[in-house]
Amino acid sequence: MRSLAGESRSGPETVGDTASALDRSITARTDHALDELSELDREDMLGTAAPLLPAPAPSSGRTSRFTTWTRRYVAATVLADVAVGLIAVLVATHVLEALDRPFWPVSIALLAGAVAWPVAIASAHGYERRKVGVGGDEMRAVLRAAIVLVVLTALPAGLFDLRSFLALAVFTALPAMLGSIGVRYVGRKILHRRQRSGLSVRRVVVVGSLWSTADLVGVLGHATHNGMQVVGVCVPAAEAARAAELGLTVLGDLDHVPAVIREFGCDAVAVTGGEATRHNYLRELAWSLEGERVELLVHPGLVEVAGPRMHIRPYVGLPLLHIDQPHFAGWRRVFKRLVDIVLTGIGLLLISPVLLAIAVAVKLEDGGPVLFRQTRVGLDGRTFTMLKFRSMAVDAEQRLAALLEQNEGAGPLFKMVDDPRVTRVGRFLRKFSLDELPQLFNVLAGSMSLVGPRPPLQSEVDAYARDARRRLLVTPGLTGLWQVSGRSLLSWEETVRLDLRYVENWSLTLDLLILWKTVFAVLARRGAY
Repeated sequence: MRSLAGESRSGPETVGDTASALDRSITARTDHALDELSELDREDMLGTAAPLLPAPAPSSGRTSRFTTWTRRYVAATVLADVAVGLIAVLVATHVLEALDRPFWPVSIALLAGAVAWPVAIASAHGYERRKVGVGGDEMRAVLRAAIVLVVLTALPAGLFDLRSFLALAVFTALPAMLGSIGVRYVGRKILHRRQRSGLSVRRVVVVGSLWSTADLVGVLGHATHNGMQVVGVCVPAAEAARAAELGLTVLGDLDHVPAVIREFGCDAVAVTGGEATRHNYLRELAWSLEGERVELLVHPGLVEVAGPRMHIRPYVGLPLLHIDQPHFAGWRRVFKRLVDIVLTGIGLLLISPVLLAIAVAVKLEDGGPVLFRQTRVGLDGRTFTMLKFRSMAVDAEQRLAALLEQNEGAGPLFKMVDDPRVTRVGRFLRKFSLDELPQLFNVLAGSMSLVGPRPPLQSEVDAYARDARRRLLVTPGLTGLWQVSGRSLLSWEETVRLDLRYVENWSLTLDLLILWKTVFAVLARRGAY
């Protein structure tokens, strides 16, 4: 744990001292939660901690920076969606013209697209401030908007026999959806870059007992891209001295929260668990914040549980947090399998010349076999033969024992940056993950999926702790959170945590996000060796 996110404004404290003090004290207690699968590369999933710094100087009044930049972000997104709607209509009209299908006059079609597409996104709540910069929420809103556009168009088209109207909507929806997803991806990248620089952030005060606040400060410090800039904490008076020793910036006790908000211009209050925040404290705090235009956030102390699985449900007048059980079977698994078959079949047809060229290159280098076959463990512990293009010397398995002392990985994984067993062709294949392409045949056969946890070796499974065995509840994947979050740069613990997050929260939207991120991860060659 390295940081309390925030900019230095005053005070003599040393960054290294305070950060290391916090790290030593709460590392054993903190298994920090990752961001919504929305941000899937390691930079987005784990973040880069900002320095832990003293409290900033008090501001003269309530700041409106958070409200200002979110409004600007939303306004820019709306304008971009208008442009996307126009471009999508132009694409649709050209397609319909090529198909010799009738369609509306271009001027009317452009006007309809410029208005209808942003309205469809708005109807799917795609412009809500709470969704700003949250990839999963943004993508779901755009997908819903495309469905809304087609469905609502189909109704009048069916009633009034307006087939050209329906055709235009159908051929507009796909490019509009792709365009708006691309716009939001670029927007998030720009936003996250600003947030890592301390701009476009929520100024947050963390409230709760000592250890719960320390844990949450650590989580937020490792996820600076989420735009939470912690200005300090409010803890019980009896724990203030100990909190300061840990490097936390104590701004007051639990009764001083409203005054702290006004003094330091905070945009949000994050309340954590513990004895200090039970009973009527949260309700009274909410009352005291009325009129302050401040967000009240409550950290339930849950890790690796995504938002869609959590719901507030009232029981006998009490608002209780309901956690849905993860689903490992049913129609979602069937649909996931259908998507795997369709996308893999199309992909194999498109890249068949590439597969042939790689096979020839591998064979010509040393005359050995083209494919490397290895037994891996899949769904429910069943073993299967995983295929890869051979990237190592033929005797690589026999030479492994001599290299174990040079293992650079933690846990049961063997990692070595400059592995002498890798061939010249193999090094190129690994750099761009081309050696993994034969696993598409595993996907077609059903032993693997396009997206899922990394397929483990039997020796790795034998060393699994109880939590790691949950990785076997879903079909292993060609790519996954581990692939787009750093691959070989990840520690064993990070790899397991990412795989468990996928197991507990997998959905079609998450799979699409990971596939999208995989393209950029492969091109960036990050963690590939």
